[in-house]
Formats: sequence, C-alpha cells, structure tokens
Amino acid sequence: MEIINHTEKRIDNQLLVIIHLSQLLTYVTGFGGLIVPLVIWLTQKDKVEEMDVHGKAIVNFQISIILYVIISIPLILLLGLGILMLIAVGVLGFVLPIINAIKASRGENPYYFGTIRFIS
Repeated sequence: MEIINHTEKRIDNQLLVIIHLSQLLTYVTGFGGLIVPLVIWLTQKDKVEEMDVHGKAIVNFQISIILYVIISIPLILLLGLGILMLIAVGVLGFVLPIINAIKASRGENPYYFGTIRFIS
C-alpha cells in the first residue's frame, strides 16, 4: 500500500510579493490593506511555503499601524505630536510593504519596523 503525501507546499515568491503589495490598498480603499492580505494568508498558508511567516508579519504590521493611528489621534491635542506620528505611520505604511515585497521576491524573511507581535 502506497501512502501519498499531499501536504507538500509549493514555492511561490510572486504570491508573497503580491501579499506584501496588497497592503497598499489601504491608500486606495482605506481598509483593504488588512482584509486582502488576511484572506490570502488564511487561504494559502498551508499551500505556499513561507506564506505563514509572511502572513503573520503582515497582519501584525497592519494591526500595529491601526493601533498607532488610534493612539496618535488624541496626541494631536498635545502640541501636535499626533500629526508627526500620523506622518511617520503613513510613510512607514507605504515604504515597508514595498521593501518587504522586494525581500520576498529574493526569498528573504520580512521585517517590519515597530511591529507589535499580536500573532506569533
């Protein structure tokens, strides 16, 4: 009797790049930067090698970004520090997905600066 293992994962760096770049949908739709990567991660984490690592990093980063935006709103009243924080969050939220998409295309692990690990 032959046992067939169907749990073999495929290497798909292009899908990893797409999941990183899909975070930029936040700048178009306002909320797609969390929903689209979350759906791709949950549906593909058992099929694509390294998808679980990249998906967790992206979801943690997006939740951290949302938390930083919520914290910065009351800080606007405190000498305008919240405005500086919003600008920093906006820049990091745009630049880091692009950098990590390039890393994913090279087969490297993602690193998002300032991410709080909600999902490990």
